[in-house]
Amino acid sequence: MFAKYFTPQEANQRLPLVKRIVGDILIKGKKLKFLLKEEDAQDVERRAGALEEEIGVLMAELEALGCFFKDWNFEIGLVDFPALIEGREVFLCWRSDEENISWYHPVEEGYASRQPIPTGR
Repeated sequence: MFAKYFTPQEANQRLPLVKRIVGDILIKGKKLKFLLKEEDAQDVERRAGALEEEIGVLMAELEALGCFFKDWNFEIGLVDFPALIEGREVFLCWRSDEENISWYHPVEEGYASRQPIPTGR
Protein backbone atom coordinates (compact mmCIF):
# COMPACT_ATOMS: atom_id res chain seq x y z
CA MET A 1 0.00 0.00 0.00
CA PHE A 2 2.82 2.45 0.83
CA ALA A 3 5.91 3.16 -1.25
CA LYS A 4 8.17 2.95 1.80
CA TYR A 5 7.98 1.17 5.13
CA PHE A 6 10.16 2.37 7.99
CA THR A 7 11.82 0.42 10.71
CA PRO A 8 11.76 2.26 14.04
CA GLN A 9 15.50 2.92 13.60
CA GLU A 10 14.99 4.45 10.13
CA ALA A 11 12.12 6.61 11.35
CA ASN A 12 14.20 7.84 14.31
CA GLN A 13 17.06 8.70 11.95
CA ARG A 14 14.70 10.99 10.01
CA LEU A 15 13.34 12.56 13.19
CA PRO A 16 15.70 15.59 13.38
CA LEU A 17 14.49 16.83 9.98
CA VAL A 18 10.87 15.86 10.71
CA LYS A 19 11.03 17.79 14.01
CA ARG A 20 12.13 20.97 12.22
CA ILE A 21 9.40 20.66 9.58
CA VAL A 22 6.70 19.89 12.16
CA GLY A 23 7.86 22.84 14.27
CA ASP A 24 7.38 25.12 11.26
CA ILE A 25 3.95 23.60 10.53
CA LEU A 26 2.83 24.15 14.13
CA ILE A 27 3.98 27.78 14.14
CA LYS A 28 2.24 28.53 10.84
CA GLY A 29 -0.86 26.54 11.84
CA LYS A 30 -1.23 28.47 15.08
CA LYS A 31 -0.80 31.76 13.18
CA LEU A 32 -3.50 30.60 10.76
CA LYS A 33 -5.90 29.73 13.59
CA PHE A 34 -5.30 33.13 15.20
CA LEU A 35 -5.67 34.91 11.88
CA LEU A 36 -9.02 33.26 11.15
CA LYS A 37 -10.39 34.85 14.34
CA GLU A 38 -9.73 38.36 12.99
CA GLU A 39 -12.48 40.42 11.43
CA ASP A 40 -11.00 42.11 8.33
CA ALA A 41 -12.22 39.45 5.91
CA GLN A 42 -10.37 40.58 2.79
CA ASP A 43 -6.96 40.85 4.45
CA VAL A 44 -7.55 37.64 6.41
CA GLU A 45 -8.38 35.73 3.23
CA ARG A 46 -5.16 36.85 1.54
CA ARG A 47 -2.92 36.15 4.53
CA ALA A 48 -4.68 32.87 5.35
CA GLY A 49 -4.22 31.70 1.76
CA ALA A 50 -0.49 32.38 1.95
CA LEU A 51 -0.17 30.49 5.26
CA GLU A 52 -2.21 27.55 3.92
CA GLU A 53 0.11 27.38 0.92
CA GLU A 54 3.22 27.42 3.14
CA ILE A 55 1.74 24.68 5.35
CA GLY A 56 0.95 22.64 2.24
CA VAL A 57 4.57 22.89 1.08
CA LEU A 58 5.82 21.74 4.49
CA MET A 59 3.39 18.82 4.55
CA ALA A 60 4.54 17.85 1.06
CA GLU A 61 8.11 17.80 2.40
CA LEU A 62 7.03 15.31 5.06
CA GLU A 63 5.24 13.18 2.48
CA ALA A 64 8.36 13.23 0.28
CA LEU A 65 10.21 11.77 3.28
CA GLY A 66 7.53 9.06 3.46
CA CYS A 67 5.60 10.20 6.55
CA PHE A 68 2.32 12.02 7.17
CA PHE A 69 1.27 14.95 9.36
CA LYS A 70 -1.92 14.13 11.30
CA ASP A 71 -2.62 17.05 13.66
CA TRP A 72 -5.11 19.30 11.87
CA ASN A 73 -5.66 21.37 15.05
CA PHE A 74 -1.95 22.27 15.07
CA GLU A 75 -1.65 21.45 18.77
CA ILE A 76 0.71 18.49 19.31
CA GLY A 77 2.26 17.76 15.92
CA LEU A 78 1.38 14.13 15.22
CA VAL A 79 3.31 12.32 12.48
CA ASP A 80 2.78 8.77 11.21
CA PHE A 81 5.44 6.64 9.50
CA PRO A 82 4.25 3.55 7.55
CA ALA A 83 5.78 0.34 8.91
CA LEU A 84 5.32 -3.40 9.11
CA ILE A 85 5.07 -5.05 12.50
CA GLU A 86 4.49 -8.79 12.67
CA GLY A 87 3.52 -8.71 8.99
CA ARG A 88 0.81 -6.07 9.46
CA GLU A 89 0.76 -2.56 8.04
CA VAL A 90 0.89 -0.07 10.89
CA PHE A 91 1.90 3.52 11.51
CA LEU A 92 4.82 4.33 13.78
CA CYS A 93 3.35 7.27 15.66
CA TRP A 94 5.30 10.28 16.94
CA ARG A 95 4.23 13.42 18.82
CA SER A 96 6.33 16.56 18.65
CA ASP A 97 6.86 16.51 22.42
CA GLU A 98 8.43 13.02 22.34
CA GLU A 99 12.18 12.44 22.11
CA ASN A 100 11.93 9.51 19.71
CA ILE A 101 9.50 7.13 18.06
CA SER A 102 8.43 4.37 20.41
CA TRP A 103 4.71 3.93 19.64
CA TYR A 104 2.62 2.53 16.81
CA HIS A 105 -1.03 1.96 15.92
CA PRO A 106 -2.88 -0.03 13.25
CA VAL A 107 -3.38 1.84 9.96
CA GLU A 108 -7.17 1.63 10.27
CA GLU A 109 -7.11 3.05 13.79
CA GLY A 110 -5.69 6.24 15.20
CA TYR A 111 -3.76 7.89 17.97
CA ALA A 112 -6.06 6.53 20.70
CA SER A 113 -4.92 2.99 19.77
CA ARG A 114 -1.21 3.67 20.25
CA GLN A 115 0.83 0.92 21.83
CA PRO A 116 4.56 0.51 22.49
CA ILE A 117 6.65 -0.80 19.62
CA PRO A 118 7.65 -4.38 20.49
CA THR A 119 11.25 -4.63 21.65
CA GLY A 120 13.76 -5.93 19.15
CA ARG A 121 12.16 -4.00 16.26
